[in-house]
Amino acid sequence: MFPQSVHHVAYRCRDAQQTVDFYEKALGLKYSFAVAEDRNPTTGELDPFMHIFFQLPDGSYLAFFELPEAPEMGRDENTPPWVQHLAFDVRSEEELLAAKRHLEEMGVQVVGPTDHGICRSIYFFDPNGHRLELAWRTMSPEMEAALKQASGPMLEEWNRTKRAPKIAAGLTGRGGKA
Repeated sequence: MFPQSVHHVAYRCRDAQQTVDFYEKALGLKYSFAVAEDRNPTTGELDPFMHIFFQLPDGSYLAFFELPEAPEMGRDENTPPWVQHLAFDVRSEEELLAAKRHLEEMGVQVVGPTDHGICRSIYFFDPNGHRLELAWRTMSPEMEAALKQASGPMLEEWNRTKRAPKIAAGLTGRGGKA
């Protein structure tokens, strides 16, 4: 396997300073460094950007790009807001609940804790509209082994029974007419 760990995950932000302020204050992440260029180093095109990085305790980074000359950022309107998110581990249930209190004291709307069986989580949005999750792992080794064993058959069943996309007006679900 080539990948050994996550080096960084990068998202777009509306304002680099606002993003630094939020992640430092809300989550205690360490703003580590930034790279600013006028040209895209891959294509050479004129496309100014600020690329900011926060280091996590495991050495990985969360990064953001501010693109001042690009059209205003949006989101994929065909994907529900709960689907795309970034989840961070916390060490304990107490830390999860303390984070919830801290975020709410900052005026951040928080959903949860939600018990997923494999973890308990809280959810909230950053100032850029990115959904974040803080998760406390609750999965036992036995549950992990059972889920790993069931994952192949579960995917096969999903592939046989999933709903087909609506491809034409008047069709619903599994191809039946409306």
